[in-house]
Amino acid sequence: MATRPTGTISVKRSASVEDLDDDMFSQRRRPDMKRFRLQIDRQTKSSYDALEDAQAAGLAIKTAHPVVQVSIYDSTAGETHMVEAPKA
Repeated sequence: MATRPTGTISVKRSASVEDLDDDMFSQRRRPDMKRFRLQIDRQTKSSYDALEDAQAAGLAIKTAHPVVQVSIYDSTAGETHMVEAPKA
């Protein structure tokens, strides 16, 4: 009976978590949360320092997609304001 040739097994070592870039873990990083948070269907999409900026972004989304629920959450006051579509 013939014997198998023996070989060496090489194992690649993966980089440790500390050596990897932060960009690879973009889902793990928490976004920079400012005072006014724009929420689409109860999911925070972006945050703004000024209420006017958040309202402008929310109004643009609401006019383009009138079915979705668009709201602005004020993290300091703990209040939520609904963004309404403009009347036609």
